[in-house]
Amino acid sequence: MSALRLLVDDLTVDQLTAIVTVADNGGSSGRLRREFGVLPPGDLRMALAALCGADRWDDTWAQVLQHRFAGEGEMRGHNLGNLLIVGLWEQLGDHVEALDWVGRLLGAKGRVLPMALVPMDIVAEVSGLVPGDSAARVEISGQVEVATTDGRIESIQLVPDNPPAAPDAVKAICDAEWVFLGPGSWFTSVLPHLMVRALREALVATTAKIVVVLNLGEQPGETTGFGPAEHLEVLLEHAPDLRIHTVLVDSSLDGLDELSRVAEKCGAQVEVADVAVGDGTPRHDPERLAAAYARVIGAG
Repeated sequence: MSALRLLVDDLTVDQLTAIVTVADNGGSSGRLRREFGVLPPGDLRMALAALCGADRWDDTWAQVLQHRFAGEGEMRGHNLGNLLIVGLWEQLGDHVEALDWVGRLLGAKGRVLPMALVPMDIVAEVSGLVPGDSAARVEISGQVEVATTDGRIESIQLVPDNPPAAPDAVKAICDAEWVFLGPGSWFTSVLPHLMVRALREALVATTAKIVVVLNLGEQPGETTGFGPAEHLEVLLEHAPDLRIHTVLVDSSLDGLDELSRVAEKCGAQVEVADVAVGDGTPRHDPERLAAAYARVIGAG
């Protein structure tokens, strides 16, 4: 997200919208979701902070938004930004308007929208958890539980199975010139966008060029054993009608030949670039990633 914000700073793009999952059931977000029946605010807060401006005012407010309370009382573990967002939801009665207000406070270089207007749960079919039967599948429910399973995720679904998409999110996809999917937790942050019917229909119908940004490696508990090709294959399994323009992958990863074969089958081109921070950790460098995005957009 912060890499895309840099493209706004250098005028490569003039409008940016982040569409964020609302399935978190852990930590401060999960507590607020259960107590108030609201969308879990944590992932929305993180996206807003990533889009904040670079001057002292914006940076200070971004840090305030991320502040987490310590102590031993009931406030322990709560995040100030989560409380602010929920408070604005209660005051204004509108999820999108409230997020826009927080964005103005932060000097955010773009909008943050929820993918749906009701909280949802991610339910996964997982293999490898039944002793003596590696093919047996069990059902696991909850974003935290799915993200930390010891098994292999075979598929996911949402509960409710057709949550109402945020109209502004659908419109943003339809009006976009470019759509970026990923990087992020593959089964719990990226693929859920394809499980909301209205969002998926918009992604299939849009004239925007879709770029899939692959993670820098497997995520223990969610994509254990996955290489670049497996990430793309599982995405196509959940959305075989999706037209992908470009797959962006870091040059250090193994299995790029296999990735190219999978990409060729769906008509996508592969862009190989140095986008990692370079210290051995699986983290993208925002400036390198922004430069790669700019090259993809420039090549059209």
